[in-house]
Amino acid sequence: MQMPQPDQSVINRRETLAAGLTRIVGAQWVIVDEAERRPYQCDGITAYMAMPLLVVLPGSTDELRQVLRFCHDNAVKVVPRGSGTSLSGGALPLEDGVLLVTSRLCEILSIDRENRVARVQPGVPNIKISEAVHHLGLCYMPDPSSQLISTIGGNVAENSGGVHCLKYGVTANHILGIEAVLITGEVIRLGGAFLGGAEGELDLMGVLTGSEGLLAVVTEIAVRLEPLPEVARVISMSFPSVEKACECVGAIIGAGIIPAGLEFMDRKVLDAVAALIRESFDSRTEALLLCELDGTAVEVDALVQVVNDVARSQGAIETKVSTTQEERERIWSSRKLAFSAIGKLCPDYYCTDGTIPRNKLPEVLNKMAQLSEQYGLDYANCFHAGDGNLHPIIMYDAAKPGDLEKAEAFGADVLIACVDAGGVLSGEHGVGVEKRDLMTHQFSEIDLQQQQMVKCAFDPGELLNPGKVFPTTCRCAEFGRMHVHKGNLRFADIPRF
Repeated sequence: MQMPQPDQSVINRRETLAAGLTRIVGAQWVIVDEAERRPYQCDGITAYMAMPLLVVLPGSTDELRQVLRFCHDNAVKVVPRGSGTSLSGGALPLEDGVLLVTSRLCEILSIDRENRVARVQPGVPNIKISEAVHHLGLCYMPDPSSQLISTIGGNVAENSGGVHCLKYGVTANHILGIEAVLITGEVIRLGGAFLGGAEGELDLMGVLTGSEGLLAVVTEIAVRLEPLPEVARVISMSFPSVEKACECVGAIIGAGIIPAGLEFMDRKVLDAVAALIRESFDSRTEALLLCELDGTAVEVDALVQVVNDVARSQGAIETKVSTTQEERERIWSSRKLAFSAIGKLCPDYYCTDGTIPRNKLPEVLNKMAQLSEQYGLDYANCFHAGDGNLHPIIMYDAAKPGDLEKAEAFGADVLIACVDAGGVLSGEHGVGVEKRDLMTHQFSEIDLQQQQMVKCAFDPGELLNPGKVFPTTCRCAEFGRMHVHKGNLRFADIPRF
């Protein structure tokens, strides 16, 4: 069968843009060849793929500024990307757009021990910040599961959370200043670390954090560093049912304790992890909670006793408490390996992200069980129980016709159930393209119009990451005539693998 020939106009467009970008960053950092562009055709949600027109990797803020100005002047769409771990399609490229990758901007620029601030570039992996300041008795608290490879710029774009966000907060709570570049190439500096925090100023730094690359491209971040806790201990609590584990979550918080982390894993996850680490879990266990407590030694000892008593009163089969750092890390390894372990159980899986009130956990988890039967797809649960941030893992086989569509519909119905239970569509993964067409279930047309007006203020030409977050693309020049599509499109117009 003869392969389709590429459109000559597309080839000409690519060559023209490549020549202009090469003059800015050098030929080595403009990726034109199809085989070299292919690794960039999706992010962490691999069900959707699109080949970028070009990939460009600027090596400095000035180069990035020139790249954006060049794209603006030539009406070229731009999708910013860090290391590509987004699980909502936030870094899904456009076939008629440039993919701007920030991985070369990977320096820790300065560390201020006295003020506990580090200034870093967006391509620095999350874990590298804590590693760089560990010898000073400091750390960077937000710790998404992808922290080994996810970059701080991407964390800012998605307002990422992690295991420790229950007590210490998400990315937004640890950002003191942002330098970013607008699509026009203009540089803006926001926040107290850069400006001194003028009284009464609009919180534009808060607007940019979690904006998913729709408003500007971040080029420098001042992050808050925290002292390493004197002591950190983790309690592993086994329960005979999912309901018992969920009730214990509420009981722990109700006792006035805010753990550093409180994580949930069901039996399917435990079995998958056991096969990976060659360590068995009690056969009576249907759900496991991991609760980390940190602080001074006296404080932690007292809290461990309270949590242990609460767990026993809620029907825990068994509790185990770490006594050394090595033991703590070993207990946590089951949680850290959960998603890779599930990957061994099925050809493909789809992980979504919604957040609900803690007291709604049993209700929504029961709804998941019903949806599993309805769609004929298995699933597993591993999530941040303390803040009600669910991450259902829906198992499917992309080789089976209709399986992907069923997984999408299953995930969408879970998110609808989250909103109906008083929650929100996302806790940390963002909206991207995955949840875009569900936004009308959480927000009214007026809500979405107000949000899109912010987009138009920053990017009136709609060149930065278009097609993400909002269920329709508005024309900024004709905003008054915008109408939000209220149908559930089930991602029908997203490029698929």
